[in-house]
Amino acid sequence: MNKILILFLVMLLTSCQLFDKKVPDEKELLQQELQKINWNQVDQYPSVASCDTILDKETQKQCLFDFLIETIQNRIGIDTIHILYPELDTISVKVTINPDATLQFQTEIPQDSISYDIKVIDSILQNRLSDFPTVEPAIKQGIKVKSQFVLPVILNVTE
Repeated sequence: MNKILILFLVMLLTSCQLFDKKVPDEKELLQQELQKINWNQVDQYPSVASCDTILDKETQKQCLFDFLIETIQNRIGIDTIHILYPELDTISVKVTINPDATLQFQTEIPQDSISYDIKVIDSILQNRLSDFPTVEPAIKQGIKVKSQFVLPVILNVTE
């Protein structure tokens, strides 16, 4: 009987140590997990229907860029930008794809190009791209997120 009592006491004392373990702090665990995430990269790039079947991440990204550049070129390449500024052959367009799949376009002209009226170019850009095809937003950790890209758009593709 003493052996059983001693065994019971040993089990009781050792099992109490299980309850002494410190429970991890929720905020500390959250901070650890947030630090593991690379916030400069998305899990899935924005996509358009013609690129959805591509499995390779980099190839899908290039497909998206090619689609965006070609669509922008087709819509503004024959417009008054080339007539107003015949020496301007390429513009940089900042494309913002919001989580709700809305798009924003903004012209970025190099600093040394002061002779261009950025408001006029942006106005033409906004007008020509108002009904742009649907682009699904990027995904990070299962959540749709905002992404931005600066793309070179050649204005005079016919020469």
